[in-house]
Amino acid sequence: MVHGGVQREPERSSVEAKDVAVVFVVDDDISVRESLESLITWSGWRAETYESAQDFLARPRLTSPCCLVLDVSMPGLSGLELQELIAAERVDMPIIFITGHGDIPMTVQAMKAGAVEFLTKPINDDALLAAIGHAIERSKATLNTELDAEELRDRYASLTPRESEVMLLVVSGLLNKQVGMKLGISEITVKAHRGKMMQKMKADSLADLVRMSISLHLSPERNPWSV
Repeated sequence: MVHGGVQREPERSSVEAKDVAVVFVVDDDISVRESLESLITWSGWRAETYESAQDFLARPRLTSPCCLVLDVSMPGLSGLELQELIAAERVDMPIIFITGHGDIPMTVQAMKAGAVEFLTKPINDDALLAAIGHAIERSKATLNTELDAEELRDRYASLTPRESEVMLLVVSGLLNKQVGMKLGISEITVKAHRGKMMQKMKADSLADLVRMSISLHLSPERNPWSV
């Protein structure tokens, strides 16, 4: 392969810059694996190659930005079968398919299942590097979303049982006085719990808190004072 221009990665946000993106290559052709490994490494990413889908599945899950360059036709599990196995639980690892004899139905099947690109051998270096760059950016975005969701769950878990009750009633639309009546506590006590709850949740407003409750899939009580 003739190497194209160097692919540069933009600044990371939650996913730190020290996490070098990994490009997994699964292809039963050793010459393809070696060629892709050289190209990927030269372009600034880390390459890991596997000769079968089974070998790849034996590798522990990676939580850094990554993507999978996957051959369609292989002995044992095919590329499409591997995609079917991992697509639902590995949304942070976009798949780029490569094939020597792809057809339109096969391409449609792969893309519908979430593949970011479907390239035909012999592979154009620039097209592959562009596809990898896009896949890595998508992986970063997914990982950042997962990190944000995990942090939000940790914040909610830090609430006391009473603070959780107050949060559910507040996001349902109740005023402090109404929350107090519902829980059998004073309005002043409600304000104290609400203040601590807002601080722990890092919510700047009621709108922020409502958005957080939606993200947490909470089911606030229906406001009995509403129409």
